[in-house]
Amino acid sequence: MQSASPTKRAVGAQIKRRPSEAPQRKRFTKWVTWASFVVVFALVCHVVDSIKDRWYILDPPFLHELAKDAIAAYPDDTANVINHIVTNLTATYGTNHINPKQDEWMFNNAGGAMGAMYIIHASITEYLIIFGTPLGTEGHTGRHTADDYFYILEGAEWAYAPPSLKKEVYGPGSVHHLSRGQVKQYKMHENCFALEYARGWIPPMLPFGFADTFTSNFDFPTLWTTVYITGREMIRNLRVGKI
Repeated sequence: MQSASPTKRAVGAQIKRRPSEAPQRKRFTKWVTWASFVVVFALVCHVVDSIKDRWYILDPPFLHELAKDAIAAYPDDTANVINHIVTNLTATYGTNHINPKQDEWMFNNAGGAMGAMYIIHASITEYLIIFGTPLGTEGHTGRHTADDYFYILEGAEWAYAPPSLKKEVYGPGSVHHLSRGQVKQYKMHENCFALEYARGWIPPMLPFGFADTFTSNFDFPTLWTTVYITGREMIRNLRVGKI
């Protein structure tokens, strides 16, 4: 029996070394699937983002007027200013949307700043809190997926954003509007408290408020309280159709 010629053996070896086309086809299909998913997800996000306004129940001008009315009614009395705001909001929107428990204060560390907050409303597209400190604090605003309105109830807030070389000053009755995606340095002086309202996508903002727990203060009891009350209020709103 004659052996195969050298030429035939070389061709056969080349055929055996040729990689299978099946794994390549499988990888291509996998990449196409992931690319399709990303495109569809981006389109869904774009559509949902374009209609999110229909889920808002709070109104920035109304909140501004409410804050000014409270300050005028109770000058130099922040506790009653807060009570006036919460009582009015509860009467207007009901306890399905407003948390009337004014003793639910907790620490909040975010962007290097520290203070205390009371969550009045939390849902997927809005949150409303009281934030402040009698000691003063300073930090980074964070870059967020929502517009943020800071209504000063007591004290003063300073803010700064380059390339300007001057600070912005906000006193009682004024509002500091931080547009979605904008970022600033800010400072709250002693005895400064504010009504803070955010409208947009709230869940992506939460890691900013949680990060300091894992990187600096390790205050897990406060983190648990924050997560519990935020989740409770979001679920309360979802149960009545408020996204």
